[in-house]
Amino acid sequence: MHPKFSFEEFEQLVIQALEDLPDFFKEQLQNVDVVVADWPSEAELRSVGLQPGQLLFGLYHGIPLTKRSSHYGLVLPDKITIYRLSIEQVCRTPEEVMQRVQRTVKHELAHHFGISDDRLRELGAY
Repeated sequence: MHPKFSFEEFEQLVIQALEDLPDFFKEQLQNVDVVVADWPSEAELRSVGLQPGQLLFGLYHGIPLTKRSSHYGLVLPDKITIYRLSIEQVCRTPEEVMQRVQRTVKHELAHHFGISDDRLRELGAY
């Protein structure tokens, strides 16, 4: 598989997805880092119940805003990882990659805001 975007170009797609968010959501992004990796580790796959070789497009690690209390503080930032080569593996065109990045960023941010996969299904986000 030949990547459709360089690592830096893909990072720019993720930055653009974040910049395209409505201001309300951007203002609520507290103590969260969004990073790009080529592939998830085996441990990351296991953490969500996937086997090596299965695809994971993004992963949220952290404490959702809905679970934070007055005792929340002095903690490492939450982390959202977007997996470049996983996304590119299922996309045939650069436009599909851009759409998948947008969707994956929004999906992982939903977890940051405390919205579960089950609730996302109920809302028709899948």
